[in-house]
Amino acid sequence: MVLKESDPALEPGDAAPEFELPGVDGETHSPSSFADREALLVVFTCNHCPYAQAKFDHLNELAASYDDLAVVGINPNDEEEYPDDSFEAMREYVEEGRIAYDAYLRDENQDVARTYGAVCTPDPFLFRKDEGEFRLVYQGRLDDAMNPDEEATEFYVRDAVESILAGDAVEQEWLGSQGCSIKWRD
Repeated sequence: MVLKESDPALEPGDAAPEFELPGVDGETHSPSSFADREALLVVFTCNHCPYAQAKFDHLNELAASYDDLAVVGINPNDEEEYPDDSFEAMREYVEEGRIAYDAYLRDENQDVARTYGAVCTPDPFLFRKDEGEFRLVYQGRLDDAMNPDEEATEFYVRDAVESILAGDAVEQEWLGSQGCSIKWRD
């Protein structure tokens, strides 16, 4: 396991980069799939990384708690080297209820992760709908628990989501996320 800290390629206010990715639900999803929501949380994540696993419950809670938020997990890892991150394994995690996001997508060719500048799992990007387009308002840690065995006491993304839904500016400082490196193909 290689520990990495996020290094965003996107700037505040940038539009959510487009993608069309297959979901474990059998549908193809893009940012516009969630156009009925006020906020979009795109999290580059996976099944096998302990840092990502430690955030499953928190992300599931976010997805269940806010009707105007879409939580979208994107798994870009090389499934040949990491079979626990295969599309079939992703489907099993959803069927078992371990992952209950609005969508869990596969970035097989890793282009979407590269476009977003994702480097670790989890690597969250939070967008606010602004005149029909999702614009980046926060990229960084989900909360203050930096290691899998720590309990969070501050919830940065949740606070930012609540600001969006209240119509307020997101004041959250961008603090680098931390997790396993994305498993890039050679």
